[in-house]
Amino acid sequence: MLVLLAGIFVVHIATVIMLFVSTIANVWMVSSSSFGTISTGLWLLCNKTCNQLSVKSGDETSLKVVQAFMILSIIFSVVALVLFIIQLFTLEKGKRFYMTGAVMLVCWMCILIAVSIYTARFTGKTQYVTNPHHGYCFILAWICFCFSFIIGILYLVLRKK
Repeated sequence: MLVLLAGIFVVHIATVIMLFVSTIANVWMVSSSSFGTISTGLWLLCNKTCNQLSVKSGDETSLKVVQAFMILSIIFSVVALVLFIIQLFTLEKGKRFYMTGAVMLVCWMCILIAVSIYTARFTGKTQYVTNPHHGYCFILAWICFCFSFIIGILYLVLRKK
């Protein structure tokens, strides 16, 4: 049981780190143009230098929603991690980590909403570029989506022994 708890804890920390990286770094979409490789993230458009990401007025709200839900997912993931540590030392034997699992599943839902909106609104919509494809931040966000769901379910099922 101790090995399972340690494994879940390590995967949870890895998920938090990957959420930070995927939200902060600017490599959600990568494409080529006559100026070189262009990468766009949630905040900046980077070529040789980085500039503020400009989007159409209709997509600006969608981008703000994606940014907000990615930040919320980081907050909920960190809260779940702290809650797990607190419950690990205060929970009675035989009780389940319901609160930690619920908070982690809220984090999972925030990631789902953010990445789904980004996929629907921003995938391949950059003009004057060739060969657009997803960058590592987009892939990390989907990996965090899977990990947070698995961790959330494990927290709900897991009992303290």
